Amino acid sequence: MKEAIILFKNATINQYKKAVLSDLSFGILQGSFVYLIGRTGSGKSSLLKTLYGDLKLQQGEGSIAGFDLAKLKDRKIPDLRRKIGVVFQDFQLLPDRSIERNLDFVLRATGWKNTQERNDKIDAVLDLVGLKDRRKQFPNALSGGEQQRIAIARALLNDPEIILADEPTGNLDPITSLEVMELLRNINQKGTTILMATHDYNLISKYPNTTYKCEEGKLSEIKKNS
Repeated sequence: MKEAIILFKNATINQYKKAVLSDLSFGILQGSFVYLIGRTGSGKSSLLKTLYGDLKLQQGEGSIAGFDLAKLKDRKIPDLRRKIGVVFQDFQLLPDRSIERNLDFVLRATGWKNTQERNDKIDAVLDLVGLKDRRKQFPNALSGGEQQRIAIARALLNDPEIILADEPTGNLDPITSLEVMELLRNINQKGTTILMATHDYNLISKYPNTTYKCEEGKLSEIKKNS
């Protein structure tokens, strides 16, 4: 029986000391693919930031991948982030270093000591996203879609239980968006939970999954898995 990898009960999500989502009670089962929709400022990004430890959960109960968000200490945030992968709209690759050095930077920061093991892991995630031949190139030599694939590879480095994707196709054209979506679906089908904030209703229509909507300070489920 699948367990909830994300769980909130009577929680309030705050941004700049202001409640953006309140009475938050919902769960996401391990292995799910879930969309998060809503207007800009409705609380989507604040919810994701709370999940990866960038914002404190100050009211109510919340957990992700076994971590109690209400009791999360700063020193435990690196441990949490080894369990989750985060993908951003603007890629957030380091422009002054090659793709392999971008990925190696993350591995070093998360405790990988052995050079050969780091190299093998970099090869593995680049192979998964279909960009093994771009290892020596710099981000500005890649297209937007390729940069987002690298960002997804980066998110996979520590074999996360869940990927939090904040508008991962927001800066991409429709065809490239579909390619990135197929990659995320393939990752999900291998067992990784994905929570994806998006404005792209065409993707939701083409790839229907459970969808939650942030609106007027509340979160409500609007579509079941099909």
